[in-house]
Amino acid sequence: MNLKICTLALSLVTSSFSAQVKDTLAEKILLYQLPIGGWGKQLEDKSVVNYNLPIDKTLLKKIKSTGDDHATIDNNATSREINALIKAYSTTKNPEYLKSAEKGIAYLLLMQYKNGGFPQYYPNTGLYRKQVTYNDNAMINALTVLYNAAEGKNDFDVIDLKLKEKSKVAVQKGIECILKTQVLQKGNPTIWADQYNEITLQPDKARAFEPISLATGESVGIVRFLMLQPLNPTIEKSINAALEWFKQNKIEGYSYNVSKVDGKAVRTLAEDKNSVIWARFYDINTNKPLFGDRDGSVKYNYYDVSEERRNGYSWYGDFAEKLIAKEYPKWQEKNKIGK
Repeated sequence: MNLKICTLALSLVTSSFSAQVKDTLAEKILLYQLPIGGWGKQLEDKSVVNYNLPIDKTLLKKIKSTGDDHATIDNNATSREINALIKAYSTTKNPEYLKSAEKGIAYLLLMQYKNGGFPQYYPNTGLYRKQVTYNDNAMINALTVLYNAAEGKNDFDVIDLKLKEKSKVAVQKGIECILKTQVLQKGNPTIWADQYNEITLQPDKARAFEPISLATGESVGIVRFLMLQPLNPTIEKSINAALEWFKQNKIEGYSYNVSKVDGKAVRTLAEDKNSVIWARFYDINTNKPLFGDRDGSVKYNYYDVSEERRNGYSWYGDFAEKLIAKEYPKWQEKNKIGK
């Protein structure tokens, strides 16, 4: 047997072996993938998708009965599965994992609006699901996957060339949407709202306790994504304006603590001279911290919020602390800004 035949035989054996190598998590992810290509955060019976659960006949039946209306990018759904599949493929070279990941990427491309925004769900358009959604980093998670696909980063270099090219276009459209939706106050850019009307791109409300407002946690995620991009004057202005807003609207001398009482979370705002925090939401016109309640009312005093919502939602956090102290200066230094 000559060298070429030996090499071919070895290649076929290696390929066959690789195809049989399986990753436990990835195998479950394959089962949960919806026909449209995305994944849900819940099953048809509203139970939460939990990859730690063993797959038995009852669970498999629930998975198979869950339709495309459950496909979403909320709560890290779809992005986490694509990332896990790419990681599994990098170690196993099982082609099924790459195929599934590419189908997931195609779903993200399919759900993106022409204006560059991403809805929380697709194709489900009920309630607030069709809004352009930054809430819980939904749109940024999707764009990060597409950015990795476009640039071949984090093991995404194996993605099909056509998907890479489409992902590049999608990322640019997403950036344009981000820049367009940065909220202006008297002509000056601030940060971003949680969600926007998908047609007008004006800030909108979602759940009753999530009023129209500036959203700090999500805006930090947006700034971090913009920092990954090649620098241009528009992106630089956007990032600098957001950082200035964060610096001006920090709350000094308070900490926000979560403790357990009788098994339930109790969230407390307390004086702490060494602490800096930000409210989760700020009034879109006045920058005053605001809070929503189950009845749709807006409160400007944390202790006016019903006990259920006060303890059932995270209203403060050190959202921008690391961004201001470490990440922004590092970005400035890298791009020779302010030198």
